[in-house]
Amino acid sequence: MNNELTSKSIFFGTLLGILLGAILGAGTGAISGRWDGVFTAAIIGAVSGAVTGALTGMLVVRTAGTTGGVSAGAYSGMAFGAFLGLIFGIFIPETFRQSVLALDVLILNVIFSGRFEAAILISFLLSVLATAVGAWVGGRNLKPRDVENLKAKH
Repeated sequence: MNNELTSKSIFFGTLLGILLGAILGAGTGAISGRWDGVFTAAIIGAVSGAVTGALTGMLVVRTAGTTGGVSAGAYSGMAFGAFLGLIFGIFIPETFRQSVLALDVLILNVIFSGRFEAAILISFLLSVLATAVGAWVGGRNLKPRDVENLKAKH
């Protein structure tokens, strides 16, 4: 693929990742029932969304190119987001988990009771984010076929 398409896709994926990551983070932080939880989770979502969006944009150019479209981008993003989320989830600091458990909110106690549960949550959230970014980047990169030219050849 050309270098211009890659750089445009990375930039666009980063912007989408920041926006969608902040929204997903704020929604997840709302479970805490506290404004500082919403704000903190939105910041974490925006930062991880920037990384996920940039990497997803780059991956979609490699897998979907200009002919794959929305579906190829979405599936590429879905698989990559789940994998990256597991990697991020494994490295959640124990102090963060303990601070979430200190809030003593039942659903948060269940979600963050162990490393595995927290990693699965992060994996799911980044899979959702990367699916949306991948679909959007793949659809944006799709070049329409010249149907008239194809008819003339056959």
